[in-house]
Amino acid sequence: MARPSFSLSLILIFPLLIHLALSKTLKRDVKALNEIKASLGWRVVYAWVGDDPCGDGDHPPWSGVTCSTAGDYRVVTELEVYAVSIVGPFPTAVTNLLDLTRLDLHNNKLTGPIPPQIGRLKRLKILNLRWNKLQDVIPPEIGELKSLTHLYLSFNAFKGEIPKELANLPELRYLYLHENRFSGRIPAELGTLKNLRHFDVGNNHLVGTIRELIRSDGCFPALRNLYLNDNYLTGGVPAQLANLTNLEILHLSHNKMTGIIPVGLAHIPRLTYLYLDHNNFNGRIPDAFYKHPYLKELYIEGNAFKPGVNPIGVHKVLEVSDTEFVV
Repeated sequence: MARPSFSLSLILIFPLLIHLALSKTLKRDVKALNEIKASLGWRVVYAWVGDDPCGDGDHPPWSGVTCSTAGDYRVVTELEVYAVSIVGPFPTAVTNLLDLTRLDLHNNKLTGPIPPQIGRLKRLKILNLRWNKLQDVIPPEIGELKSLTHLYLSFNAFKGEIPKELANLPELRYLYLHENRFSGRIPAELGTLKNLRHFDVGNNHLVGTIRELIRSDGCFPALRNLYLNDNYLTGGVPAQLANLTNLEILHLSHNKMTGIIPVGLAHIPRLTYLYLDHNNFNGRIPDAFYKHPYLKELYIEGNAFKPGVNPIGVHKVLEVSDTEFVV
């Protein structure tokens, strides 16, 4: 079969380009982006030339702004303004961009809370606010973002309890809450998230037990990576944890946990990294762990295991980059 010629491709694409060029940007989005422009520092403003964020005949679209056509208008669907030292509160005008699917403001110097108006962004799939100086509690309205798949709030100063409303996000796959000041117990309701693959609440001030989190069979059915390290968790490792059959990384280091390690964990098929160090575990590590075909690292120091219990692998800091999960 002959391949379509370059000329034919142009004939098919040209009407779409003309339509995009002639479409007007929705006034709502023009107003919102210009309000944001007025509130941001010079590092952003110098690259945002012209009045139309989607571009006009004289100027290209603003840097970091992606637009799409919706009927006879253009709308802003992505806003990516990161690592440019934005200073000040979260720009509330962002919540007027109702067609946003991606909002990335990471690695800036944003302060204050996430406004409750964030719940207006019903089409948002990716929200990345990590590496800022955001504070206060996470508004429960975040549970209204029903399309959200990726939520990055790590490396901020959020406090209070982790909102149980996060369990209302049926599409959520990656949840990063580490390196904040969250307190209280981890909501057991999060176990109902059928698509959650990566859950990181390490380096907070959380209390409670894993048994409270793993209440029933069938919770966290897709979870691969579970980071609970550097908190104040107590109690033992419940046998029910072995029901998380997709688990690959289990990070429990630097808590106040006690008891023995159940042999059932060694039967999680693809368990690859198991970190138990710096707790108060005792007894022996079952032989099944040392025969596991996938287990590469088992860290045990800083516990009360019986003599002769040995680690697996060389202890090093395990870091999984957020960028590996951004699509």
